[in-house]
Amino acid sequence: MNPDRSNRKAVTRIGAEDFSYLQQLMRKRAGIVLENGKEYLAETRLAALAIQERYETLGSLLESLYTERESGDLHRQVIEALAITETSFFRDLHPFEALKRSILPERVAGRRPDRCINIWSAACSSGQEPYSIAMIIRELFPQLLGGGVRVIASDISQRMLGRARAGRFTQIEVNRGLPAPLLVKYFSEIGHDWQVRDELRRMIEFREFNLAGGWPPLPPMDVILLRNVLLYLDVDVRRAVLRQVARVMRPDGYLLLGGGETTLTLDEAYEPVQFGKTVCYRLTESARARMKKAA
Repeated sequence: MNPDRSNRKAVTRIGAEDFSYLQQLMRKRAGIVLENGKEYLAETRLAALAIQERYETLGSLLESLYTERESGDLHRQVIEALAITETSFFRDLHPFEALKRSILPERVAGRRPDRCINIWSAACSSGQEPYSIAMIIRELFPQLLGGGVRVIASDISQRMLGRARAGRFTQIEVNRGLPAPLLVKYFSEIGHDWQVRDELRRMIEFREFNLAGGWPPLPPMDVILLRNVLLYLDVDVRRAVLRQVARVMRPDGYLLLGGGETTLTLDEAYEPVQFGKTVCYRLTESARARMKKAA
């Protein structure tokens, strides 16, 4: 669809046709549902992008978007701008308690000396989640350092991945969920910001990854954190993502979703497992058997 572009460059608000175009773009390229009523969000974020990229108006940005090929850089920037990037250190706390008290101790106890524990933080945004995982490992499971654990963090946004790799956070960001002792131990103060120390940054592999696209090879995962992601995706994309997760997760691995997310009604291959206040998911016995037979 290509809305009427007459006098497009003077546009300062997002109209119904423009918003419909953006909805289709997000669904097609990222599997993300941009709900009706979120026009204000699109206007705010794309106006900021227009300023950043030195367009005179929001309309000028939209004009360029309509004339650029869909695989172009501006389309990527628009998708990144409209994707939800909300995150914080140790977000919701309880899932990280489950990692500390149940999931990782179980993984460590059952680990063969030649086997690496693989953890994937999918849709990691600016990196607070994988850095939280890395701090847990350094604090409680130092025996895994030096090759016993591999932490992969991915996101669709190059901009967010750049921030995550840099590991530099504002005072407001470190105030959200990061205990003061860990801040002092693993971060260095630089002006008004805080910089993750190198020993923590070296623990994480950051990758660009579109969950709604083709999946590159991944190692068998012991733990996958796919938190607060599915609720923004189209239902068919949710199902496709869960099918792919089942293929890359170890038969006895764990999937952690957000508090308002579930595999129920989406994929019968998973069953819930309760760890305190946290519900995780693992493959059912029948699903494990099918995976083993397929392998």
